Amino acid sequence: MTGELTAALAAEYAAIFAYGPIGVKLTGAEQTEARAAEAAHRTLRDALVLALDASAVPPAAPAYTLPEPVVDRAAALRVAVGVEEKAAAVWRAALPATTGPQRRQALDALTGCAVRATRWRRRAEVTPLTVPFPGKTP
Repeated sequence: MTGELTAALAAEYAAIFAYGPIGVKLTGAEQTEARAAEAAHRTLRDALVLALDASAVPPAAPAYTLPEPVVDRAAALRVAVGVEEKAAAVWRAALPATTGPQRRQALDALTGCAVRATRWRRRAEVTPLTVPFPGKTP
């Protein structure tokens, strides 16, 4: 179970890192949405750090390379969709390895990632807006 949660922590660090460059290329409501998404990932990260410290598992290093340069709004939206899809995949993988409150946390995180990815797809005018099984890798 701790391996999946450590992977989730790494995904949360990656998402937090990515929303910095994403946010500077967006304006208005999109920038507000990026800030809210970053805050959601920070909340998940903080909960994981507490859970992993309780289990004496070292946290993942906060390092991440963006999948592409965020040079404009279109790139920011693509990266935002990708960040949420990758985080969803990690949280989905954590579901079978967790129980009780940790499983609830994983399911809530997966759901949050799926909703945010859908919102970013809508903003980017990407179709389909939703995917049949969020977090499922091909």
